[in-house]
Amino acid sequence: MITTIDKLEPRIVWEIFHEITKHPRPSKKEDKIVKYIEDFAKSLNLPITKDKLGNLVITKPATKGYEEKPTFCIQAHVDMVTEKNRGVEFDFDNDAIQTYIEDGWVKAKGTTLGADNGLGLAMGMAVLASKDLEHPKFELLCTLDEETGLTGAAELGTDLLESKILINLDTEDFGHFTIGCAGGLKTLGSLDIVLEDTPKQYRSYELSLKGLLGGHSGIEIDDERGNAAKILVRFVLHLKERFNIRLHSFDSGDKHNAIPREAYITFSLPSEQILKLEAMVSSYQSILKNEWAYKEPKIELSINSIDFIDKMISIGTQEDLLNVINALPHGAQRYTPELPTLVQTSTNLASIKTKENKIEILTSQRSIVESEKFWISGIVNSVFELGGFNISRTSGYPAWEPKKNSELVDKAVRIYKETFNDEPVIELIHAGLECGLIGEKYPSMEMLSFGPTLKEVHTPSEKIDIQSVEKCWLLLKNIIKEL
Repeated sequence: MITTIDKLEPRIVWEIFHEITKHPRPSKKEDKIVKYIEDFAKSLNLPITKDKLGNLVITKPATKGYEEKPTFCIQAHVDMVTEKNRGVEFDFDNDAIQTYIEDGWVKAKGTTLGADNGLGLAMGMAVLASKDLEHPKFELLCTLDEETGLTGAAELGTDLLESKILINLDTEDFGHFTIGCAGGLKTLGSLDIVLEDTPKQYRSYELSLKGLLGGHSGIEIDDERGNAAKILVRFVLHLKERFNIRLHSFDSGDKHNAIPREAYITFSLPSEQILKLEAMVSSYQSILKNEWAYKEPKIELSINSIDFIDKMISIGTQEDLLNVINALPHGAQRYTPELPTLVQTSTNLASIKTKENKIEILTSQRSIVESEKFWISGIVNSVFELGGFNISRTSGYPAWEPKKNSELVDKAVRIYKETFNDEPVIELIHAGLECGLIGEKYPSMEMLSFGPTLKEVHTPSEKIDIQSVEKCWLLLKNIIKEL
């Protein structure tokens, strides 16, 4: 029985991915993975080109008989979402991802796996290393900082590539060809905190909501999964009507493109009220278990005493904060009329962070219709404004619009049918891909995205379907041979 991922097939892909998991690669901290990629290219005597931001292109010459074919590009981003379960000791800046194999899947121990987009990167590097694959001249484009706003693609040099064909390996459902995606932006609200002394007769506690699935805000946003911040604030507002609770902090989520799995508040209240409060927490846990039995069976509400906190948020600030969290929209807002199962526009209440003198709330909006991402951001903006928040908004990234009569897509569909005797799914997706930004820089480029099957990306439950990797590698090689 195979117990380590570097022994899986196709060996060349899994060996490289195994090495990738050893090199830390948080967004904006990609130096270690970039050095690994550069050393890899140098070991193959392949030239490396960089733009001002640090995006890399590694070029491999055409094999014999393919010299006159057009140059093609495989693109993958090098960074990963860094999420871990509470209580897991792990340093994403220095530690290697701990992988294991279970029931046909590759998983990580308590953290995100980084298959998004490490496996796509591994396949691109495997093409560089392959000695028996026939292909035209090939460029591997490795972009930086995709997960925090597609910075690498946004700053991509306009003279970096000569390719007219690009294959993006960042789609997460094998058998699906992605030909377009939503654009997006982020809307941030910041509330200045006014603090007061906590009465000495109060006692301090932490209330936590855990056990939710979370997920990718571009993929699972329409799956009616729980948002930990939204669920917890509902209970806190319920408590506030019955107890003299005073907040010290409210924290939930971390990344703009992940649905929050956990939420925590610290608060104080008069010591004589705690027994009744504990009983209400137990009662509300039963309510949540009943409401979320199907989607979130592991939901858990708990309370624990903590050391006394001598400063608490003023009542006015507390009211503004709780009302804004409760009022902020979250989830799918509109579906595409032509494709009723495809989310057209959504918003994600992504994270809440209590800092020394302010509380920051990060939200992200996506839409296939460019104007609608500003519409839903405007609604979020209004909620923040009503609560007295300071507001900022990123410029975002554009939607990737499908190209009509694409020879690349037609060829890929034919090859898929011939290889697997089955029909692929041609789709637009709600998640953001770098293709829209790359297409702005290289408007004549034909693009297609596909990849192996990944589940629960952007969460510590992220996993790879092993069998799909072998299929995806076979498909990629067959397409490359006919470009």
